[in-house]
Amino acid sequence: MSVRKRPVPVLIVALVYLAVGVIGFTYHFPELWAMRQGSLWVELTELLALVAGTFLLRGHNWARWLAVVWIGFHVVLSAFHSYTQMAMHAVIFALITWALFTPSSRQYFRCVESAKV
Repeated sequence: MSVRKRPVPVLIVALVYLAVGVIGFTYHFPELWAMRQGSLWVELTELLALVAGTFLLRGHNWARWLAVVWIGFHVVLSAFHSYTQMAMHAVIFALITWALFTPSSRQYFRCVESAKV
């Protein structure tokens, strides 16, 4: 596989993370501006989504782990809300983990990392 050939599952996950980061940050920014309790942490998690999406596109292996931890964190958080939310986040967690660890995705991250050395 060529270093430049990004698998479609990686592209999709990266774009979803970028969209979630941008939309979430924009949506929650007024809460930060109003100094609402917990809003700084919400904005930081949205920034982490942006970081994960950006560096997934660049082929950094650590970014796929950040993406998995990020959605795993949301599974845990959603457990405090409802079983439906937790189940939905768990399904998304499984899909993202599968997409980032398919053989072609593993090869992509391996090729990009070895090209950087």
